[in-house]
Amino acid sequence: MRVLILAFGTLGDVRPFVALAKGLRAAGHEAAVCTAEGFRSLVVGAGVDYVHMGNEMLDLVRSEMPRMAGASDALRLVSRMSAAMRSALLDQWEAACEFKPSLLVYHPKMLGGLHIAERLQVPAVVSLPLPFLTPTRAFPIPFVAHWPFGGSANKLSYQFNRFTAVAYGGMINSFRRETLGLSAMSRWSDYLRFPDGRPVPVLYGFSSHVVPVPEDYAAHAHVTGYWFLDEPETWHPPTELVDFLAAGEPPVYIGFGSMGFGKHTWTRGQIVVGAIEKARVRAVVATGWGGLELGSPPDGVHVVEAVPHAWLFPRTVGVVHHGGAGTTAAGLLAGRPTLVCPVLGDQGFWAQRVKDLGLGPAPLPVRRLSVGELADRLSMLGRNASYRHRAQAVSEGLRLEDGVAKAVGILEEIASTNAW
Repeated sequence: MRVLILAFGTLGDVRPFVALAKGLRAAGHEAAVCTAEGFRSLVVGAGVDYVHMGNEMLDLVRSEMPRMAGASDALRLVSRMSAAMRSALLDQWEAACEFKPSLLVYHPKMLGGLHIAERLQVPAVVSLPLPFLTPTRAFPIPFVAHWPFGGSANKLSYQFNRFTAVAYGGMINSFRRETLGLSAMSRWSDYLRFPDGRPVPVLYGFSSHVVPVPEDYAAHAHVTGYWFLDEPETWHPPTELVDFLAAGEPPVYIGFGSMGFGKHTWTRGQIVVGAIEKARVRAVVATGWGGLELGSPPDGVHVVEAVPHAWLFPRTVGVVHHGGAGTTAAGLLAGRPTLVCPVLGDQGFWAQRVKDLGLGPAPLPVRRLSVGELADRLSMLGRNASYRHRAQAVSEGLRLEDGVAKAVGILEEIASTNAW
């Protein structure tokens, strides 16, 4: 197979796709990743071929994420994405022309994937690490935090997936006609089906140990297990961080990744510091894109911009984060109790899964952060034996999986049986 992977998102979103490409190459296939230029070094460093895509979408995400404090900010970002998406569509087509794939794997936000596959007459697979695309009665679409209406309403909530066609249908049709030479599609089209009505296969890079596969899942939806990417052997931790870890009890990790706090970076930072001091714990705090401002941190607090989760999390007593799919997976693989402080999107879904599995205390949404509530939960992370034992059990289950190998096998089957 020659597999072109169209990947979108922040670092945590792109890493699993690089792991998949690496697994495909190890199985004897040719694979390349087309993603923002800002991730070229990540792709190449993993020994995977990189195909160019501009940084316009990534730059927009990076500039807007630190200002985000809720859903209204996310909608503002969507409204500003159109020009960047147009450019990305052309990059995706050029990448396909350059690589000449026999199969396409694409994130649903890479809007060219389905249409490029139609133009090239090759199989396509849509993929992401959360159960977002396949209707089920078991739970609502993960962007809906609270939906107490039962099974039928749960399944109906997945009609949200038609938003792409409604919001970006004009842009996509221009791309189809002017670039690909294809006919236009209805603005009410289902972009999860091929033109002949067949469903597009879905590859989910999450674990059934964390989200059990619903009984009513369609046969074309495949849950493989997580796709973890090892750090390159050339990476070494900062000496200051190593010294801090060696100087006392294991710390908690606190970081909110690419999530920002609007104009409240200083306020949130002071809440975090106050909670650490009140809980009397040591902590490693990652500022990330969100730019938490801590000023001069007190003793027992070490500040970093970012550190590979796979290295740091096993050296902590527990992890506190925003609930991104990749960060959640890393904490569970490390077997550490977890507190999720969701901001928006699917983060509330992962927060609820962590709580329901007994892996940590009740979620604490960022908008409700306070010194007292955060301190109480920080204390629980290191002292609740039940959280620790359950987290270790889930970790053992994840380590027995080989999500990448399973995904490669599914792609091989699709390639051999799913002719256009």
